[in-house]
Amino acid sequence: MLGTFVAHVFLEIYPNRDKAPIPPSPNLVHPSHTTREDEMLKRLLFFAYGLTCYLIFLGTFLYAIAFVGGFGVSHTLDAPLQTSLLRAVSVDCALLAVFALQHSVMARPWFKERWTQVVPWAVERSTYVLCASLALLLLFWQWQPIGVQVWYVRNPQARLILWTLCAAGWITVLLMTFFINHFDLFGLRQVWLPLRGKPYTRITFRAPLPYRLVRHPLYFGFLVAFWMTPNMTLAHLLFAMGTTGYILLAIQFEERDLVREHGPAYELYQQTTPMILPIGKLGSAKPSATSAKI
Repeated sequence: MLGTFVAHVFLEIYPNRDKAPIPPSPNLVHPSHTTREDEMLKRLLFFAYGLTCYLIFLGTFLYAIAFVGGFGVSHTLDAPLQTSLLRAVSVDCALLAVFALQHSVMARPWFKERWTQVVPWAVERSTYVLCASLALLLLFWQWQPIGVQVWYVRNPQARLILWTLCAAGWITVLLMTFFINHFDLFGLRQVWLPLRGKPYTRITFRAPLPYRLVRHPLYFGFLVAFWMTPNMTLAHLLFAMGTTGYILLAIQFEERDLVREHGPAYELYQQTTPMILPIGKLGSAKPSATSAKI
């Protein structure tokens, strides 16, 4: 009897229940129905995140110049030994390994394919830049100086030449990023274009003059900056040798990915352009336009 009474009441309240369904509550709208305001907020947050990562990179880059050059900061490569030699060398090698692993693994296509299932594609590059900056900041913070003098140049003219070459190396690093699109390399373009409602387009490789002399002029700039110093301590030598070894190894992984992606076009570029020193096999052939990030 109770069931019959409830059914009767229900029919009285909703007599047309079979003709028109009860409209859903506004609170139950499917979450995929995002509003335009929500989309714009997401784009603004992505841009703010990308800009923050870029500013952290700029600060890290400037600190790196002071750290390697030994001026303007309290903790540098060339300070006196503060612990045992074995511990200092072990910690420094571990810090270099952390940076090398982060820098290489996160740059590989197989990692990016999996990583972008977790991190939105628009901020993938910014996240890479942030992680690289944090790995460098960890190295600066925990670096153990050794203090053993390898060479020390006293002649003022020779010191000036070495410091000039060191500065030229850092300037080369920065300038080369603009030849291959500075803002795309550091993730700003990936968050700026969506903010403006424009689709992302890959940067084509046009091989401007520095990239016709060597395939990796940016790495060449790093090597000059790291090795050209009038004050080479054992810690500085360890840093220079470690980063040089990493650069030479990283180029192999990078170019393997580029050959896989672009095939004969990049193979021809390898055959006609030196890798890192502007000597040997300078040819007239130019690579066709590609979308490589070098």
